[in-house]
Amino acid sequence: MTARSTTRPGGSAAARTVLMNPGPVNTDETVRSALGGPDLCHREPEFGALMTRVRRKITAVCGGGDDHTSVVLTGSGTSALEAAVVSAVPAGGALLVVDNGHYGQRLHDIARAHGIRCVRLELGWGTPVDAVRVGRELAADPGLTHLAVVHHETSTGMLNDVAALASVARAHGRRIIVDAVSSVGAESLDLARDGIDWLVGTANKCLEGMPGLAFVCASRQAFEDLAAHPRRSYYLDLHRHYAAQEKAQAPAFTPAVPLFYAFETALDLALAEGVAARGRRYGALAGRLRAGLAELGLDIPLDPRHRAVSLTVVRLPEGVRYAELHRALKDEGFVVYAAQEELSASFFRLSTMGTMDERDIDRFLSVLGRILPGLRERTAGGEAA
Repeated sequence: MTARSTTRPGGSAAARTVLMNPGPVNTDETVRSALGGPDLCHREPEFGALMTRVRRKITAVCGGGDDHTSVVLTGSGTSALEAAVVSAVPAGGALLVVDNGHYGQRLHDIARAHGIRCVRLELGWGTPVDAVRVGRELAADPGLTHLAVVHHETSTGMLNDVAALASVARAHGRRIIVDAVSSVGAESLDLARDGIDWLVGTANKCLEGMPGLAFVCASRQAFEDLAAHPRRSYYLDLHRHYAAQEKAQAPAFTPAVPLFYAFETALDLALAEGVAARGRRYGALAGRLRAGLAELGLDIPLDPRHRAVSLTVVRLPEGVRYAELHRALKDEGFVVYAAQEELSASFFRLSTMGTMDERDIDRFLSVLGRILPGLRERTAGGEAA
């Protein structure tokens, strides 16, 4: 590979692969180094203190105040999302899911897997959400207690207007669950300001931590109220985790201890940079990338008004297959990402999350421009991907 080299602790050099997939991301060296923290029993007060600090910093990044808190789970973002859905909806409650991409469908599938009544507002991939229509759906079904939506729908790169939907939910006396897995830490999102009831995130995307930890943020009262809700899951019971982490300052189950060291370091970096500043950094990289893609004649179909700062969905050039493109770019030190389901045959995805910089973007565009003619020729010559 021709990727830029990075000096590792101890002076060794290793080729740097630029991860343009939407998480896990390239992380700061201090985050990776923190994984080597001391061995620690998770039942000792030292870990309880570490976990409490991490929870407090998560809440701050999410815009929570003194009346908010967070619960951390060892698992992917999907685990925390499932925990929020199965825990927040009360007995006899029901969920309205806004579905305009793969991850909206995931919200629906989670609810159905646990026998929760779910109404799916299927808009079509990449279709902007109409808050007025959502309001009509809520008004038409008094049994709907919760609204669920994905903030950054990474299947299309679309950013949904969560603040508007939260306002609609409040106006109809409903609660909102927000999948912020691919947005929290970089996009404009704030628990208190936006009136979000349940916010779900993960360590390894815009917060630039390591994969394996996820979290749910809400008001303390909302967590307390879960005591009266049905226990639909054992490990993913949010009230169980809240009671352990808040009351006993200890995890309910054995956590991934080294990941907490790394996540605290990543959160410190995120708080020092600031969410707005990180969003501007990602946005500048995305703008540079998109301008370069346009110069290469590549199509970005999503309306600029709805694009997230951390992901770009690109139409595959005519005559280029994704598998060939992925292989050629990986050989040059770049990992790109396939599109999903109905977009998989014609599109690919490029993330601007993580610690990449302008040099990475410029070199990527240079490499892409160099390899595309050869990939077209190979396909035209009949070579299979």
